[in-house]
Amino acid sequence: MKNINLDNLKVSVNNEKLKELYKKMWDIRWFEEKVDEFFAKGMIHGTTHLCVGQEASAVGSCAVLHPDDKITSTHRGHGHCIAKGAEVNKMMAELFGRTTGYCKGKGGSMHIADVDKGNLGANGIVGGGIPLAVGSALTAHMKKLDYVTVCYFGDGATNEGSFHEALNLAAVWNLPVVFICENNQYGMSGPVKDMVKIENISERAKAYGFPGVTIDGNDMIEVMNTTEEAVEHARSGNGPTLIEMKTYRWKGHSKSDARLYRTREEESDWKEKDPIKRFQDVLIAAEVFTKEDAEAIRQQSKKDIEDSVEFAKEGPMPTKEDLLTDIYA
Repeated sequence: MKNINLDNLKVSVNNEKLKELYKKMWDIRWFEEKVDEFFAKGMIHGTTHLCVGQEASAVGSCAVLHPDDKITSTHRGHGHCIAKGAEVNKMMAELFGRTTGYCKGKGGSMHIADVDKGNLGANGIVGGGIPLAVGSALTAHMKKLDYVTVCYFGDGATNEGSFHEALNLAAVWNLPVVFICENNQYGMSGPVKDMVKIENISERAKAYGFPGVTIDGNDMIEVMNTTEEAVEHARSGNGPTLIEMKTYRWKGHSKSDARLYRTREEESDWKEKDPIKRFQDVLIAAEVFTKEDAEAIRQQSKKDIEDSVEFAKEGPMPTKEDLLTDIYA
């Protein structure tokens, strides 16, 4: 694991912005841990897919986006939502099935969207968000709008037909889209090395004629630098980029996953690469804040998530009359 240094950051951000990004990472971590707790207690229904350990790929990439830039997300989408500016109160209420949630309690964990913030939505279908991102980018191209669409997906989605069709179309039409593969090493319960023969998934971009790059997805500095370059490449009319961010999910694939397919030693090794701790060390070394400041931010984040739980619990449940509103039939 290489050392990371704030001097290497090519993106122009001030200290207050860096603190905000650090807090967002903790917001994601605490949100996911709280959701995990409530699912275990049977207080939240359905299923969920947590992104603990992957905070840098979401926060670092969204950090360089303009407010009107768009994202499409995945079934493991809570981190993307928070990174793009979603309200944790409304997110938690959605998971509790309350009308105060983003989808009025009808979408649950895998369908949170916040169009006002540029979040076009999470998606329960593996690879389902990739064609949507290309459609969003096509809209920007045809209407001569300035926004870029960032598309998140996991390593498992890169073997779906939707991935290959969408990448080919984006390349042919030179669309303003950035494809981000969050390679967390496992497609459900299968290791990525058993699913693809190439060493780096980013190599697949070569077949479609646009740049592909593999980076350390737990390194906030590298994530921000690489995404900034790809976003500006797209915004300037030069077409898409595929970024593979190698990271690791600390939890199971979903709430029912006992993680029998991997060792606790492997998990421990990856936890040594904790993206929040690594970013914290960089900010302390650069005197952006002190260790005490970092702890205060961590505690404020924890309180904000606990407050979101209270907000969720106070929200009303949908009535029978609500069931057939805001849906397609």
